Amino acid sequence: MNNTFLYIITVLIWGSTWIAIKYQLGDVAPEASIVYRFGLAAILLFAYCWFKGLTLRFSLRHHLQFFLFGATLFSVNYYLLYSAQQHINSALTCIAFSMIMFFNVFNARIWYDTKITQQVYVGGILGLLGIITLFWPQISDTALGAETLLGLGLCLGGTLIASVGNMLSMKNQKLKLPLMSANAWGMAYGAIFMAVIAVIQGKSFSFDYSFAYISSLLYLAIFGSVIAFGSYLTLLNRIGAHRASYASIMFPAVAVIISTFVEGFAWSIYTVVGLCFILVGNLVVLARAKKPLDNASCPEKTTTKAILPKVNQSNLETDSL
Repeated sequence: MNNTFLYIITVLIWGSTWIAIKYQLGDVAPEASIVYRFGLAAILLFAYCWFKGLTLRFSLRHHLQFFLFGATLFSVNYYLLYSAQQHINSALTCIAFSMIMFFNVFNARIWYDTKITQQVYVGGILGLLGIITLFWPQISDTALGAETLLGLGLCLGGTLIASVGNMLSMKNQKLKLPLMSANAWGMAYGAIFMAVIAVIQGKSFSFDYSFAYISSLLYLAIFGSVIAFGSYLTLLNRIGAHRASYASIMFPAVAVIISTFVEGFAWSIYTVVGLCFILVGNLVVLARAKKPLDNASCPEKTTTKAILPKVNQSNLETDSL
């Protein structure tokens, strides 16, 4: 698929999952809902891989890789983020999670020696300022006490672990492991690991048979997990974690727009300014950087042919967004 399409799909789906998650919170323990979500998503992905003839047989070393991948991206990070929301409001959670872009920038540098351009830092800062501005009315009413610091700590911890999961996904693809097969095993291991955590905590695996719970669970499993994670993790490998993860900053913008129609959200000057910052930051991050021309080797006889690199269609598709 085209990179632009994958990016749009990721932003639109994950920007709308907050509606579904609202219907997941209630009588069913959050840990159990996470198990149901990724367990169902894993089953669907296993069926897809079998239908498409994708291999599901891997070495023990690869299974260990899938376990770490699943535990970080489909289990522990969600557990910490859900726990954080018991101590802080959703606005602070959203801001803290948007830090995944900066975690990905530094982790990509450490893990893969990825060189980050200045425009990524500038765009990321603009996006973060946009989210802070967007939620400033809620933030300004929050007291910075022990409860808030605990919630922020849990949220940042979950975000950092999610970033590690991003790096492990990139490693999966560098090892030439099929993305869908890796996601299937990762989600399966993530669901199992979360089930173990729930059992240790003494949580019950109850189920809500209401239409709202079941429909939201299906949406999160099919769209929010199978499709969105497939699109996002493909982008990680194509355009880099530092650029793909700006999608996390775009989620609140989509959520606000949806809330305007679904819940009658009233816009303010903070909304307008915040969205402008986010959109400008998005343009800055995803714009193609201009490479400086190097004429030092032959300053007087450099020709157009020598300056312009040979570009093929696959490179254009991989680098453009």
